[in-house]
Amino acid sequence: MITHKNIYNREPRITLVGAGPGDPELITMKGANALKTADVVLYDALVNEGVLDYANPNAIKVYVGKRSGEHSYGQDAINKLMIDYALNYGHVVRLKGGDPFVFGRGYEELDFAAGYSVPVTVVPGLSSSISVPGLQQIPVTHRGLSESFWVVTGTTSSGKISNDLYEAARSKATVVVLMGLGKLKEIVKLFQNEGKNLLPVAAIQSGSTENEKLAVGTVDTIVELVEEKGIEAPALLIFGQVVSLHPSFQPIKDFYQALKEEL
Repeated sequence: MITHKNIYNREPRITLVGAGPGDPELITMKGANALKTADVVLYDALVNEGVLDYANPNAIKVYVGKRSGEHSYGQDAINKLMIDYALNYGHVVRLKGGDPFVFGRGYEELDFAAGYSVPVTVVPGLSSSISVPGLQQIPVTHRGLSESFWVVTGTTSSGKISNDLYEAARSKATVVVLMGLGKLKEIVKLFQNEGKNLLPVAAIQSGSTENEKLAVGTVDTIVELVEEKGIEAPALLIFGQVVSLHPSFQPIKDFYQALKEEL
């Protein structure tokens, strides 16, 4: 139930803020400034709590984390909370990991707020799909290697791998898969079916944070490497020749070159 008893006489408004990939310093200045004026902050599981240091110390901070199998709040409940707090307290910052519109369901929240005539401002954030590979010095595009890139969800709301991944696996583009670690074996099989067994692959856990882990290999070896290195969610996967530019791929390249010469 959404109620309206604004005792502070503040105009209700919402700011959707992208917190970036994890490192608190990678939030935008505009996002940090929005937090300073917030009366309420609703933040997700993928938001580093260090980002909350930018917030008004008197702001109400509410964790509304959602992760696969561990939903603290459903999306409907979050929508209603967001409006309820706006009507009762004033300025609500809806703080989301990465960018609000890259698998962040930001538009759903914007659309819901419109139904209550609550104005919404969007502050974009650095999407992990581009920034995390970049921090590892893996470009998603590079002249001569990749002219485009896909950003695909690994798991749909139905629990199956995205149909777009089948198309992505056939392309020559770099393929960045978010929320796909739990489906890694199935995703790898798609690339193997396209004859891309030796395509370079990277898996990066908790990119830009102190918990970051990296595995670099090929389509045929990445499942084993992820298990060896204990990589867990949240993690992203990068399939493409651009991964060969990472320094740790050079020994792999040398090994296959030597094997080729022997044959």
